[in-house]
Amino acid sequence: MSNNGYRQLPSGGDYDSRQAQLSANMNDVLQRTTDSIQRSNQIAIETENMGVEVLGELGEQRESLLRTTRRLEDADQDLSKSRAIIRKLSREVLYNKIILILIIILEVGILVGLLVLKFAHL
Repeated sequence: MSNNGYRQLPSGGDYDSRQAQLSANMNDVLQRTTDSIQRSNQIAIETENMGVEVLGELGEQRESLLRTTRRLEDADQDLSKSRAIIRKLSREVLYNKIILILIIILEVGILVGLLVLKFAHL
């Protein structure tokens, strides 16, 4: 096949069939590559859509958490006010007990005084 260092081209029919086979192989490779790219694009679109949905849900959850945080802060303020009211009521109850004890002691003193006056005049 070699003539003075040059390679002789195959005969016309053999060369054409090889070229046709090579062209068919290249077309198959290109078609598979195109199909693969289309599948990759479809997966990328589906992934993007899922990402958008997830971001939407996360946004809703964030708003829900912020509302819950605000409610908890309000509840904490209400609890602080309630604690202050309970402390005030506890002090008032203590003052009332002290006043009642003083009134009882005063009444016992008056009763003892009346008894002493009554038995002293007899």
